[in-house]
Amino acid sequence: MTLLVVGFSLPAYAQAPSGEAIYKRRCAACHERPADGRTPGIEAIRSMPSSRILRTLDFGAMMTIAYQLNRAERDEVARYLGKPGGDPAPRLEAFCSDRSVSLNTNASPIWNGWSPSPNNSRFSPAALSKLTADQVPKLKLKWAFGFDGDISAFSQPTVIGNQAFIGSAGGVVHALRADTGCLQWTFQAAGSIRSAIVATQVDSRTVLLFGDLTGWFYALDAATGKEIWRKRPEEHEAVRLSAPPVVVDGVAYIPASSWEESRALNPEYPCCTFRGSVTALRVRDGSVVWKTYTVPRAAERTGATSTGVATLGPSGVGIWSSPTLDLKRRRLYVTTGNNYSLPATPTSDAVMALDLDTGRIAWTKQLHPDDVYNSACSTDPKGAGCPPGSGPDYDFGSPAILVSTTGGRELLLAGQKSGIVWAIDPEKNGEIMWETRVAQGGINGGVQWGMAADGEQVYAATSDVVVIRTPTARQLDPRQGGGLTALKIADGSKAWHTPAPPCGTRPNCSPAQLAAVTAIPGVVFSGSQDGYLRAYSTRDGSILWGFDTVQEYKTVNGVKGSGGAIDGPGPVIVNGMVFVNSGYMRFGGAPGNVLLAFATD
Repeated sequence: MTLLVVGFSLPAYAQAPSGEAIYKRRCAACHERPADGRTPGIEAIRSMPSSRILRTLDFGAMMTIAYQLNRAERDEVARYLGKPGGDPAPRLEAFCSDRSVSLNTNASPIWNGWSPSPNNSRFSPAALSKLTADQVPKLKLKWAFGFDGDISAFSQPTVIGNQAFIGSAGGVVHALRADTGCLQWTFQAAGSIRSAIVATQVDSRTVLLFGDLTGWFYALDAATGKEIWRKRPEEHEAVRLSAPPVVVDGVAYIPASSWEESRALNPEYPCCTFRGSVTALRVRDGSVVWKTYTVPRAAERTGATSTGVATLGPSGVGIWSSPTLDLKRRRLYVTTGNNYSLPATPTSDAVMALDLDTGRIAWTKQLHPDDVYNSACSTDPKGAGCPPGSGPDYDFGSPAILVSTTGGRELLLAGQKSGIVWAIDPEKNGEIMWETRVAQGGINGGVQWGMAADGEQVYAATSDVVVIRTPTARQLDPRQGGGLTALKIADGSKAWHTPAPPCGTRPNCSPAQLAAVTAIPGVVFSGSQDGYLRAYSTRDGSILWGFDTVQEYKTVNGVKGSGGAIDGPGPVIVNGMVFVNSGYMRFGGAPGNVLLAFATD
């Protein structure tokens, strides 16, 4: 497999200098004379292919350093340091004896995209899950698949019958047999793939749709893995497509977020210009139907920092999660992120309703005003790059869930990093029906990536991860964070709360539960930062089953595999099997590179 890097235009201030100049300025001090036994020296780095180095900068061990570099700069460094050519192809023994792909997107069982239903409930009914509460304690590991060279596994499989598709931090899409994990084909994208993949029909062909973390959106032939087209819905250099699209009547609705708030860590960066958006593209050819921005106007110069660097705004309000579909009202609902720079807008930290056919904003319900924050605030809230009065960074990472109450009223349920779950009325322009606090909340707290709902209750796992900083180290607190709460949908009252089990003596462990949760009849599944996947009774929150994913695995594709923190997308449960990724390096989590499949037989 070779890494495909496609050029795109950058603003004048973002043009990349030579890779050699960037390396000498930002990297050489550590790698020319490594002193800690862990940092690779320059000769070791030069023995690597440039594609591997770029992946390490994009979403590997060096990502926290490389956040300050735009993608073109990272590419220049990788080209300067590495050998030409891509990573080796998968081993022949990893492939199925029959590599043909046969599927029908109208068939059952199917989990296609973020949720098996367009209301984003992450509920797998009995006919889809084919797994009962009585069977859950009998779950055992059936197979493990390793993502070669990766240290994070943060995508989510789409499963259609016995066919699975999943992306990787290395930017590889894998077509797999769901029952065995054997490979059928692979496709190399330009960047890391966090988004779940969505399959849809175009005439007689099944098309796979997904975005990557460098801003490219792809359409592939599901049968062969061949590219049909690719587009950049947004031209900003820091755009990232972290969420799966929603597809209706041949149109894909694509939300956009960005890395730009991390660019502010560079004191020379003029922050900020990105605007969140939803773009509607025709699946047939990628042409634009409409585009709607979440920030009402383009950024303009607003002043300068104390060091003389220009400040720009308004900006931010990215959309990190999949839109929620409401065909009855012909609307999409999206949850939004914070502003990156002043001035604040009324669209940040909000639930927004967009007309499905035109993109017109029907209404906006802001649930925390004046949340202006970027990554410079994490190092020095009073520093030059941090907006005055910054934070508290209570944006939404999880999508809204559209549900019907027993009385027939419909509600949108939204879990926020503030630690509050909101219920709002889509018929009354987002009027608040109830709100319930389930966690303390914070920058890395509250509800992070997704709740689940089964019609009677909504289930919210919470983070509240605590980082202990010392002059020489950054450790996770093993005693604080996590917990799973069930709320009654009708009124928001708490049905039960189960605290996170303790970490024990595992190094740098946190019980925080950041990953999205998934429900089946009688059971809700939640992964945690300590690497455990657990199943809870929806009746009383008691733990029915658990599996420690932090271990070494003999993988079906022969790649060295290990498990780590579970974060981001949650389990996929279909046809009697539970699929979950293990490994997440951000926020101090344990690395890992495996997709795990569980079954009762």
